[in-house]
Amino acid sequence: MISAFRSYLSTWVVRGFFLILVASFAMWGIGDVVHQIGSPTWVAKIGDRAIEIPELDAAYRQQMNRLTQTMPAGQEPSLELKRAMARQALEQLIGQAAIGQEIARLHITVPDAALRQAVYEMPAFRGPSGQFDRRTFEAALSTNNLNEGRFLDLLRGDLAQRQLLGSLRAGIATPGILSQQVFAYQNEQRSADVVEFALAAVPAPAAPDEAAQHRWYDNHPDSYSTSEYRRIKAAILSPATLAKDIAVTDEELRASYEQHKAEYVTPAKRSVQVITVQDQAKAEALATAWRAGAAEGGSIWAAMQEKAKTEGAAAVEMADATEQEFPAPELGQAVFAAAPETVSGPGKSALGWFVVRVTKIVPGNNPAFEALKPELRDKLLADKAADLIYDRANKMDNILASGASLDELPSDLGLDGAAGTLDATGNTPDGTPAPIPGGDDVKAPLIASVFQMRKGDPARLQEVQLPQGHGSAYYAATVEDIVPPALRPFETVRARVIDDIRSDQVRKTAEQAAAKLLGAVKAGQSLADAATIAGATVRHTVPMNRAAAGDVAPEVQQMVFGLKQGEPGMVETPEGFTVAVLAQVTTPDPKIDPAGYNRLRDALARSVGDDIEMIFASALRQRAGAEINQSVLDSFVQP
Repeated sequence: MISAFRSYLSTWVVRGFFLILVASFAMWGIGDVVHQIGSPTWVAKIGDRAIEIPELDAAYRQQMNRLTQTMPAGQEPSLELKRAMARQALEQLIGQAAIGQEIARLHITVPDAALRQAVYEMPAFRGPSGQFDRRTFEAALSTNNLNEGRFLDLLRGDLAQRQLLGSLRAGIATPGILSQQVFAYQNEQRSADVVEFALAAVPAPAAPDEAAQHRWYDNHPDSYSTSEYRRIKAAILSPATLAKDIAVTDEELRASYEQHKAEYVTPAKRSVQVITVQDQAKAEALATAWRAGAAEGGSIWAAMQEKAKTEGAAAVEMADATEQEFPAPELGQAVFAAAPETVSGPGKSALGWFVVRVTKIVPGNNPAFEALKPELRDKLLADKAADLIYDRANKMDNILASGASLDELPSDLGLDGAAGTLDATGNTPDGTPAPIPGGDDVKAPLIASVFQMRKGDPARLQEVQLPQGHGSAYYAATVEDIVPPALRPFETVRARVIDDIRSDQVRKTAEQAAAKLLGAVKAGQSLADAATIAGATVRHTVPMNRAAAGDVAPEVQQMVFGLKQGEPGMVETPEGFTVAVLAQVTTPDPKIDPAGYNRLRDALARSVGDDIEMIFASALRQRAGAEINQSVLDSFVQP
């Protein structure tokens, strides 16, 4: 066979074919490669600083994570929204780069001592003693995929930026007239005289006749139609679907228990009152006086604090402290050996003589391995599933991209399937929830997705971000049939039709009574006289402000703050209709609530400071002359 190939290669026909093939590569293939090599890969440039795709990708993912957490369950961001998020992430990076260049131009530096102090003051790096702990520091960096050098560089840049932007805020003060106007707007109180026409107080109307029932039924078809149903098929890949194929051994569980034991152990804590003094005789005298006071009953701690002061002793309280948190080991041991609500001591420590009284005990918790075994198993399964799921999702995506159907997906990917008919709420035609694997976090977006698809659209892999940092799940679905809404037969909904007609009649009766009363007040009658004629009662509301509705419905509150003094108004609420006349307006005085006024003034100052920072950053960006590679940005988010 090989010799035959060689004989063909020596012919002019084959040689000519290879010449054409080489020329094709030269004209198209190699030319494209050379063209790509010469194309810039940066997304934006600010001076000599280039923002590359990986940097934009990291910022974009952070933006999208925050966005998806605020969106309703089942709703996925559109392509336009994703592109807007990419542009916003890029603008943020450009702004940071422009500020960084200004920091360099002004030679703003952060001394190592200030950097070290900032690290030591971060609560996330404090150990059980409340002080900076090296192991806690390293664990926190590892959790966030950072090494020490990278973290310190980020922190140094953040501190330098605070110096620059902090100088802009120095001396910012909110104009007094602005503070007073906002304070008055937020804290203004209003009360009104109201007459309420409750739906529940309207007498039940007579049952409608046959003709009225059919007329209502014909005029409101949407109210008595079935939902749109769709017959779907779906494949779900999630940590839960993968877990059934993952084995977890007792040895792995035991190792995980030992590794994470500190996370499950809660140390015992005690709250205690402590008196310390350098003289043993004084300590004994203080203990005797304390016990005598305790025997008489009542709270004597304040008296003991005064007595300790006259004796040159120190009287302090410690709340919810572990044994290791006490300043002297002997003191901690004595506190945890003492009976509650009993004066114990004197005892001796490096701090001197002490007398203690334990006021509260919080028991510790040190669960055994067997008690934690189910939780450890779930955690290990989730960890193993997270390691596998991205590889499985890529395989699933590649298979579907080749044109394969859901039925052709391999059975060894850890998938779970679902097929059936459901409506947009996830219920089957018999009213029961559709059994879709993966939990509600997957079910909601899957249902929303299939009700945006057309019949016969190919299945595409979709990703779902799971809450609380539990990774991702994936699904692919197709719509096999669409059953449009259909009007239910009249006899099956007759009872609902009658109830709806009666409810509408009740509402109209209440509305007409309220409108008649409103018309009388507008014509010059007082609210009290008009209410008496209508057989209704006038009620004076408690004072309300724009943040709290008091004893009225929010709809009434909103209307009242749109009325003038003495002006009437009418509004519908879930309970009926309300007619209100604005009776009193109370303008707040900042002198009566100086603390609240100062808080508002400080908040306004912070807001003004934020605006100044934004304007400054925008000016720096314009001065830097950022250049955006639009073609690379457009290709960053693909449909």
